[in-house]
Amino acid sequence: MQISTNYSITQDELKGKVVLVTGANRGFGKAMTLDLAKAGATVIMLGRDLGSLEGAYDEVVEAGFVEPILYPLDLEGATPEHYEQLQRDILDNFGQLDGLIHNAGIIGTMMPIEQYDLKLWYSTMQINVNAPFMLTQFLIPALNKSNDARILFLSSSVGRNARAYWGAYGVSKFAIEGLSKTLSEELEKT
Repeated sequence: MQISTNYSITQDELKGKVVLVTGANRGFGKAMTLDLAKAGATVIMLGRDLGSLEGAYDEVVEAGFVEPILYPLDLEGATPEHYEQLQRDILDNFGQLDGLIHNAGIIGTMMPIEQYDLKLWYSTMQINVNAPFMLTQFLIPALNKSNDARILFLSSSVGRNARAYWGAYGVSKFAIEGLSKTLSEELEKT
């Protein structure tokens, strides 16, 4: 799907919708949170740093937009039990999920594969690939309860065209491209 670069969200366009945004505390995640709340959506702000989540929350509230929900969770250490609890919390509080935006990610470091630190590789893959997979898997039941749900994965050009020294980040973005295309095929009629 292509969205015009001059598209602007309007007030109450998403009124009554519930959207979860990972990495909602800074950068693209915070910008999307502000736009979604301006459009009337209740945004579940997921991030690992409660302090910066609270700062972004304050910006949304001070702007007079729909009050978001803070959900601190470190995707690097999250387990299936954490995702199961998130699913229960969403279904108990909202009955459905209308959108899931996978924005959180880490770049890691730029270096040759042969020198790549194994712990950093694992951490990058956990946050950029495994967490979106598990989060999506556990939240599909909540998304299926919506009449018009969407899942959005943020990627990068290094996920389509390999470049030297992009290491785990580049590989993780190739994986996200594959995951999103596989899901698109599987969920085509939903």
